Amino acid sequence: MAKWLFKSEPDVFGWDDLVAKGAAGEEWDGVRNYQARNNMRAMDVGDLGFFYHSRSGLEIVGIVEVIAPAHPDSSTDDPRWDCVDVRALRPFVEPVSMQTIKADPRLADMVLVKNSRLSVQPVSDTEWQLICELGKTEP
Repeated sequence: MAKWLFKSEPDVFGWDDLVAKGAAGEEWDGVRNYQARNNMRAMDVGDLGFFYHSRSGLEIVGIVEVIAPAHPDSSTDDPRWDCVDVRALRPFVEPVSMQTIKADPRLADMVLVKNSRLSVQPVSDTEWQLICELGKTEP
């Protein structure tokens, strides 16, 4: 099972918005970056991801699950863009800030540190475990 990180601006669509969608989840739509789209195309149902508040907050706040494989993004008629559907699984006991991540040398190679602008990115198993430990959250 692969691990991922999904970034969203909390004032546009935040953790609480996804939680409110319940088990039905929501499309992770509106992504217009080829690398991020390709990451979603590589996802399988059941993969897990971190939910990261970008712009304001700058912190990992929860864990999501991919509940539908890549499919056409309903927010556009352009056939180049796909998305997956995700649902909220559980919040972090303690959000993990970008500052905390950057300060931890064990996470220096994390995509979030190296390419912080990428909206959908892979997370290694080791990074997953470390972030969950930092957030006092069950992986």
